[in-house]
Amino acid sequence: MKAKNLVEMVSQSAERFSEKHAFLWKKEGRFQGISYYSFWEKVKHIAAGLAHLGIKRNDKVAILSENNPYWPVADLAIMSLGAVCVPIHSTLPPEQIDYILQNAECAFIFVQDEKYLNKILRNGKAPIPTAIIFPRENFKETEALFSLQHLAYIGSVNPFDNWEEGWNDLSRWDLATIIYTSGTTGKPKGAMLTHGNILSNVEGIQFWVLEARPDDILLSHLPLSHVFERMAGQFMPLSVGATIAYAEGINKVQENLLEVRPTVLVSVPLLFERVYAQAQKMVETGTPLRRKIFNWAINIGIKKYDHYLKLTFDDAMKNGFLPKEIKKSWKFANAFVYSKVKKKLGGRIRGLISGGGALNPEIGKFFWAVDIPVLEGYGLTETSPVVCSNPMNRSKVGTVGKPLPNLEVKIAPDGEVLVKGPSVMKGYYKDEKATDEAFKDGWFLTGDIGRFDEEGFLKIVDRKKRIIVLTTGKNVAPQPVENAITQSIYIDNSVLIGQDRKYVIALITPNLENLLSWAEKKGLSGDFQQLLKEKEVQLLLTKEVARFTQQFARYEQPKKVVIIGKEWTVEDGELTPSLKVRIPEIQKKYKEVIHHAYTEEMFIDMQIAANEVAVGLSLEFSRGKEHSS
Repeated sequence: MKAKNLVEMVSQSAERFSEKHAFLWKKEGRFQGISYYSFWEKVKHIAAGLAHLGIKRNDKVAILSENNPYWPVADLAIMSLGAVCVPIHSTLPPEQIDYILQNAECAFIFVQDEKYLNKILRNGKAPIPTAIIFPRENFKETEALFSLQHLAYIGSVNPFDNWEEGWNDLSRWDLATIIYTSGTTGKPKGAMLTHGNILSNVEGIQFWVLEARPDDILLSHLPLSHVFERMAGQFMPLSVGATIAYAEGINKVQENLLEVRPTVLVSVPLLFERVYAQAQKMVETGTPLRRKIFNWAINIGIKKYDHYLKLTFDDAMKNGFLPKEIKKSWKFANAFVYSKVKKKLGGRIRGLISGGGALNPEIGKFFWAVDIPVLEGYGLTETSPVVCSNPMNRSKVGTVGKPLPNLEVKIAPDGEVLVKGPSVMKGYYKDEKATDEAFKDGWFLTGDIGRFDEEGFLKIVDRKKRIIVLTTGKNVAPQPVENAITQSIYIDNSVLIGQDRKYVIALITPNLENLLSWAEKKGLSGDFQQLLKEKEVQLLLTKEVARFTQQFARYEQPKKVVIIGKEWTVEDGELTPSLKVRIPEIQKKYKEVIHHAYTEEMFIDMQIAANEVAVGLSLEFSRGKEHSS
């Protein structure tokens, strides 16, 4: 029987798997756990504490914190009262946090520690009545600011008489959460998602993509304030009694993978790009024999994947579907190559789920080739979030899969992807105009350009507003070109620029670790900034751009490469919390650099670099404020 609300869904798992670990987290150097029973008791006490302090149905309560076990405790406690959870990205600046708190009319807020508390203080006072801080030593409590333990104590001495009756009355139509979009083109908008919106998405994913199991372990590292992690990394595993382990941070993911050894990893393309880059680096720095074995193994893996694509759904599910000539070679390739790549992810991964941005098809095919299925999907905050995804038994690299079985998806005459179904939001909070603009004849307008292939798999071309129109009349979809460029192990991020220009240029940020390693072998010395002034380094990076974009039409290939001597981060505003590049921020921040790239006459003729990768065109290398010629 389907759950009526998210609280009921999780309560069923808490009852069935009471002694099993719900969460794992690192403390004092090792991972420790909490059972489903203890987790649910904490939810009950926190909910009772909130109720005693006056939180009631439809009140808004915010959470400002990084991922940890207290996050879902607060989330479920809020929802169990019929109140509405308002997650806030922990990396947002104070003014944006303040805007969300005021716009959502939050009555309470949960904060991780004093660091985040300081983000909401105005003249020494919080902009809302009460803040609850997660456990922290040497913390001084006041009437309006106290710890989670104290709130739990309040709940334990003022217990519920009818807690279950209360949340049993919640329906799928009741509002569960308001999630604010990133606000790159204006003020953030609060997408109102109901219990039914998120439940229908969990159900669609569970049926269609990768069936979650009670014995699964997931490593949570994307921010829970983001709808993708909230649905796929929290509610989906909790719906079946799986275990969620919390990473110590994005920079510790590789280390935590080896400690936790997850079976499923939900992540964004950036992480998979890094794993791919590590594998490529291992090959490039290896002996000729190692490179030969690796390339042979990848070729065998691709043959297996190509064979898999020709199978029907039923045949793909059967064991031993490989032809004998592939099966024997595959066993050797697995022993000598695939198993080593799998160990980088802990050794137990049965599936990767990629969302939050487009995955480079070459990288997707690489993971399938080394026997690590990567299932790419597509969605938005407003759709709770998944619209389409590749199923495990029939995944097609280069697409975002097929629509979930409980959704309708169609392509408008202008190419925009339109969605209708139970996971589409109610609307934007206190913004009727934006809500009206987001819908047409009952269909949600995604703002993305896409097309279905002959088998019904969706391909996303780019954001509708991101299509670059050149003065020559040519249209360029930047995302595929940018994805190709970041396939280089020496490049972390890339952005294509060219609207109302004659040609496109590429802004790139180098990969510090790999570039320093390359420079050392070449006998080049100096710090990162000094290296970027070396002509050999400039030539390397330009050749990499040329190499990875040679398959595109000439007007899609960057004519100049601008090297940015700074890593792009969430904290500095260049990346979103889900690690996507904020294009408007990049265009604004590097406006003068871009201007120089289009107006500077001085350049290094890169014909030699272009010839080496057989693109047959001269690439100019222009330097602005962030670089030198």
